[in-house]
Amino acid sequence: MRRISKQVSAGGVLIGGGAPITVQSMLNVPSTDIEGSVRQAVELEKAGCQILRAAIPDMDAVRLIPAIKEAVSIPLVADIHFDYKLALEAAHAGIDKIRINPGNIGGDDRVKAVADICREKKIPIRIGVNSGSVEKSILAKYGGPTAEALCESGLYHASLLEKFDFTDIVISLKSSSVDTNIKAYEMIADRCEYPLHLGVTETGTERMGIVKSSIGIGSLLQRGIGDTLRVSLTADPVREIRAGKDILRALGMLGGVQFVSCPTCGRTRIDLIGLANRVEAALEHVDKDITVAVMGCVVNGPGEAREADLGVTGGDGEGLIFKKGVVIRKVPETELLSALLEEVEKL
Repeated sequence: MRRISKQVSAGGVLIGGGAPITVQSMLNVPSTDIEGSVRQAVELEKAGCQILRAAIPDMDAVRLIPAIKEAVSIPLVADIHFDYKLALEAAHAGIDKIRINPGNIGGDDRVKAVADICREKKIPIRIGVNSGSVEKSILAKYGGPTAEALCESGLYHASLLEKFDFTDIVISLKSSSVDTNIKAYEMIADRCEYPLHLGVTETGTERMGIVKSSIGIGSLLQRGIGDTLRVSLTADPVREIRAGKDILRALGMLGGVQFVSCPTCGRTRIDLIGLANRVEAALEHVDKDITVAVMGCVVNGPGEAREADLGVTGGDGEGLIFKKGVVIRKVPETELLSALLEEVEKL
């Protein structure tokens, strides 16, 4: 059963409270490059990004906000560290959400100023705790950036906003340790009602990053924990969006094509790996809720893949197109892709 949290709205996109889980990413173009940032924002929106974050390291970077918001329709989040004035300026510039840790911006007067303007403009705040940002006193208490330390830090920052009656809060607790990450989110899910932004930080390049994120994010989602997510990769941010949507699709939390293919073996007589890659690419933007299988031989398909809405199985230089386990066409290997796509169009 999914954990039902408080709900907040970022530029009209709902987070928590049973709303669909959203996939986020962050611009990685230098904040000084407004044209490049806008271009990447458009690319990310086209890729399916639902909430977009941009670093706002200085006052000059605030110019990014109107430029990006004019180019895309998805909510924009300002990523701010330490300087509360940047949060105030971002709010005036029309930002939809702010990522800031109130414990790092100074005294109560500064926290109140940020809380007041965000309340006035209906801007939610994400508290983003990670292993490197935990307060020294909390690290000393737990002996390091443990799950308990991350959880306590997140609740501490939330309490600073709660002091000024601000509760439109989202919390993230990110560690580079998958196990610590999972435990931290399990703890805070039981100790507050705020929506949770899932992610594993500093996962590395795309190869290992997707593995770590799939385990860290996927296992929490499977347990009903999480309201929005980002797959953090040292890669093109578009790859983050694809990975995030793949995680949701693998768990049955997102519609579209479910793609199935066998690992091949010595019975295979066609270029199954090449065919599977071409089929997957061709179906990437198909929004039908169907399962499509690409199998190597008659042992695996249509037998093992009989539940697929459509599938192809290889023979010796040819293949069979099947529908719910029933063969409907035999075609040469060179025509398998086109024949399969024809049948997809008919569904």
